[in-house]
Amino acid sequence: MIHVLVTAKDGQLGQCFQSLVVKHPNIQFVFKSSSDLDITNKVKVEDVFSAHSFDYCINCAAYTAVDKAEEATELADKVNHLGAQNIAEACKKFEVILIHISTDFVFDGERTAPYLEDDITNPLGVYGKTKLAGEQVIAKTLQRYFIIRTSWLYSEYGHNFLKTMLRLANERDEIGVVGDQIGSPTYAMDLADATLQIIASRNTSYGIYHYSNEGVVSWYDFAKEIFSLSNSSIKLNKIETKDYPTPAVRPKYSIMNTEKISQILDSKIPNWKSSLAIAMVNCIKSES
Repeated sequence: MIHVLVTAKDGQLGQCFQSLVVKHPNIQFVFKSSSDLDITNKVKVEDVFSAHSFDYCINCAAYTAVDKAEEATELADKVNHLGAQNIAEACKKFEVILIHISTDFVFDGERTAPYLEDDITNPLGVYGKTKLAGEQVIAKTLQRYFIIRTSWLYSEYGHNFLKTMLRLANERDEIGVVGDQIGSPTYAMDLADATLQIIASRNTSYGIYHYSNEGVVSWYDFAKEIFSLSNSSIKLNKIETKDYPTPAVRPKYSIMNTEKISQILDSKIPNWKSSLAIAMVNCIKSES
């Protein structure tokens, strides 16, 4: 039996892990919410680790409010950097393998070719900077870790682009969505499944990995497909980033090369369109 701790169980990724428990009878999970386990509290983190005998910790906990982070700098750093440090130090002390979820926001989006894991990082805002600091402290503290950077995460759970578009389709007749930022939408259920494949196979190829669904789209294209699948009659307008200013600057190019993780998974990563169709069905089920 493999014993796994999952933080932030109430977040969209944490909920995806919970839904996959039945597929992994050889893994015993302990799920902790942010109130059960405040990763910014070093003593409480050690208490949780000392009370169990974990083989792995999947750290989904993060401050992900990208725009709010520009003002809540201290809080973002406390969670994304110092919280990651607390988790890493506990993993080292109790000999636990860490799987930490990170982000494409560690890059500046100035490339024109998919980002590799060892490409130079240059985050544009507080969120990306604090997530990168978390990555760096993990790499400094541990030898046995997986850092998985992902992008444009969505699911039938929590607050995300898919849920927002479906809500707006019911509230408005017309919206504008940015068409000059491109990336790869990632279904959180696919990411959770890939993570559990790494654990189930006891893979020891530690390091940094990129995971996103296959395919390249803009936010506009993503929204267009959501409205098409939901048979929405809302009018969708393509706008530019300058037409929708936000406190945080976002990377215009968020494509990441996923060949490295595909090799250790020994499986093809699903295309974003096929995964979106599945997520849409699950959204309908959850609302009915």
